[in-house]
Amino acid sequence: MDTRQLKTLLAIVESGSFSRAAEAVHLTVSAVSQQIQALEQEVGASLFDRTSRPPRLTAAGQQMVELADQMVRAAENAIDAISGRKLIGTLSIGSVRTSALSLLPRAMVRMSAAHPDLRIKLRVASSETMLQDVLAGRLDAAMIAEHGNFPAALRWRPFLREPLWVIAPPGSPRLSAQALLTTYPFIRFRANVPLAHMVDLELARLNLPLNEVAEIDTIAAITSCVANGLGVSVVPQVAIDDAAEGLTCAPFGTPQMFRQIGLVERKSGSRAVLISELHRLLVEICGPYGIRYKME
Repeated sequence: MDTRQLKTLLAIVESGSFSRAAEAVHLTVSAVSQQIQALEQEVGASLFDRTSRPPRLTAAGQQMVELADQMVRAAENAIDAISGRKLIGTLSIGSVRTSALSLLPRAMVRMSAAHPDLRIKLRVASSETMLQDVLAGRLDAAMIAEHGNFPAALRWRPFLREPLWVIAPPGSPRLSAQALLTTYPFIRFRANVPLAHMVDLELARLNLPLNEVAEIDTIAAITSCVANGLGVSVVPQVAIDDAAEGLTCAPFGTPQMFRQIGLVERKSGSRAVLISELHRLLVEICGPYGIRYKME
């Protein structure tokens, strides 16, 4: 099976049409159509429903696209490893929806500058989806918080260990975390993620009389509400770094609690060197909260 045909198929799906795909792969529209027809003859199935405009993938086409992505990346990885030439191909990275998400694009930009012929793709989804995609090889790595239930075939490498803080509106008196939580209305982080579970467990242990004023599912929105005077909440360090100056902060937990985020990858993956480089960049970007990890 010709990888050029597979790349053309992926270009059609990514661009949404045969004509735009032709521009992307530097072919004529006629040549693109011929490649797809040759691929259809080889697999013995129609990949596109040509009665619609633009043509849509058939069920066989959808299956072929998933396989094509894996085959093209595997071929590019093999060429990189054997030839020792400058890095090309695609590095596919996933991430959960996290307040630390801003760290990953910064590292990706630096990776792209160091390897201009390397294409880096980012996809955001749930942790369950990320883990399954890494296991299946659809993703090379994913950024996921520590939760202790990683499959045995995967390796999780932490790069961030950051403290948790109770934050209060600008101008609030500098009180203890418990005093802030019981003096002001409380904004709860309500989401099915490790950070929210960690905070809820500690609040339950403290058994404080909270005056809950809101439940919000993103840390960025919570930080904005606190900055605008709605109440107090518990957030990780990265949220404070990204927020406007002036928030009153107090350590959450005794001793202060921390959360960890890392990269998960297949132990037998072929992109270990690149993922190690990405990990190193993330550690650097995290500054004093970056943590290094020794390979097994």
